[in-house]
Amino acid sequence: MDADGSTEPEAEVAHGVRPWDGEWPEDPRYDPELLAKGDRRNVVDEFRYWTMEAIVAHLDERRHPFHVAIENWQHDLNIGSIVRSANAFLAAEVHIIGKRRWNRRGAMVTDRYQHVRHHEDVATFVAWAEAASLPVIAVDNVEGSVPVDRAELPEACVLLFGQEGPGLSPEAVAAASGVVEITQYGSTRSLNASAAAAVVMYEWSRRWAAGQA
Repeated sequence: MDADGSTEPEAEVAHGVRPWDGEWPEDPRYDPELLAKGDRRNVVDEFRYWTMEAIVAHLDERRHPFHVAIENWQHDLNIGSIVRSANAFLAAEVHIIGKRRWNRRGAMVTDRYQHVRHHEDVATFVAWAEAASLPVIAVDNVEGSVPVDRAELPEACVLLFGQEGPGLSPEAVAAASGVVEITQYGSTRSLNASAAAAVVMYEWSRRWAAGQA
């Protein structure tokens, strides 16, 4: 037992907070179970003890106008990590193109707080983007791509990423209104897909969301 009377192991509280100490708040955003047992979730301190529904509702009030889309033909393990980054940069929505199932391990349960939509194929996705009046910006180091730090990056847009290895399909590149790449200086041909996605989302945030955190 700890000095404060708690039996919670230190290894566990390092990744969250203990049960609420003192009189419980009356705010309906708080989850009675989390108040009683502690909160071990991967959320920022502002959302400690909040219900999942309350967190999503709060995020929905602040979401940025960029979307993230990912082609999913080979069950790429990077998709979960890209969803996690989309949550971190507060994307409006994540779009999975192709196979409906995707490996959620890398998302670290952030998909519970991030809206995710499925499209059967590129054509269906493009039709949605056109109906939403959102330009599609493809991210791939193909011929004709422009370094993202010098490219036009609309405030409202969809950032489209491909699979690890093959990159974007020719159909996806052809459907995009612009193609950007990340400038590299070493010997490798490409960045890891999830790392590239984080870089581009950060570049969007640097331009359009600076000072909003």
